Amino acid sequence: MARKLRLEYEGACYHVINRGNYRTAIFTQQGARDSFMDCLDKSARKSGWVVHAWCLMSNHYHLAIETPQANLVEGMTWLQATFALRFNRFRKETGLLFQGRYKSFVVQSRKGTGALSHYIHLNAVRAGIVGASELATYPQTSVRWLCHPRERPPWYSPVDSLAHAGNLADTPVGRRRYLQYLDWLTTDESAQNELKFKEMSKGWAIGTEQFKKELHQNHSALRVALKRGDKDLGEWREVQQREVLEKLVHHLGKTTENIDKERKGTHWEIAIAAEMKRRTNASNPWLAQCLNMGSPFRLSRLVSSFESSDGRDGEAMKLKRICAKSDPLGSPR
Repeated sequence: MARKLRLEYEGACYHVINRGNYRTAIFTQQGARDSFMDCLDKSARKSGWVVHAWCLMSNHYHLAIETPQANLVEGMTWLQATFALRFNRFRKETGLLFQGRYKSFVVQSRKGTGALSHYIHLNAVRAGIVGASELATYPQTSVRWLCHPRERPPWYSPVDSLAHAGNLADTPVGRRRYLQYLDWLTTDESAQNELKFKEMSKGWAIGTEQFKKELHQNHSALRVALKRGDKDLGEWREVQQREVLEKLVHHLGKTTENIDKERKGTHWEIAIAAEMKRRTNASNPWLAQCLNMGSPFRLSRLVSSFESSDGRDGEAMKLKRICAKSDPLGSPR
């Protein structure tokens, strides 16, 4: 049976779900939850995602993701593979952690992402794990971030959740009213039906029939264009990555000639490789070739050593600070 096609385009929103293999519990320990959220943090930063909502249940997760770039597959592949590797290494186990490929449903924004966020936020309530009035302090859903702005990472946005619940402002009053809205929504089955809660994890898209029709038409046209050779998304991503790399080289006062002439694996080359891996999904083989650093394995080892260097390595610390400045590259998003 052929794999389900992943629909990717700039500005797309998704409901992403996956479960533990054979419905095995994978998020019962705090360490596992922390590790998954760390992977989500890194993947969102690398990919420039906006996450509208998330929740971790005992054996599965839900994410509401917006992709300003067409890169859901790249980001999710890194997220799941990295988390599974960490999980199995800690448990000293082997084999599949998840039951298979994650499910991704294209969501109509903005109204669609708002309704989806409510659905995700109420997962633990529907399961009887926590009451709606306790969600503000419950650590396994993004409601806590919505209610406590200081805890939010830069890639999380409560805007659609608040707007859909009655054009609420991101203020103490608006957040309190959002909790009241969730409490009301929990007990109002007709309101849940109107928001199509039962369809949030079915089919291939969440939205109006017109939205689905337009997606089908646009995606069919894109497939034809790709087959004809009009647009190569792989090459497009490489162009983006090369642009970031060139800006980093320039920002450190270097040129492409320095890459060819200087010895392999200089501190500044390693710093650029580390920053590229933080900002993009560039592969080790591609970076090793572009930076003339030898094998991908050597690059990986050097980057790991560079990332773990402490204040005793003054040059490394200086390069980290220079690369971390966002002005010359703009926002990661």
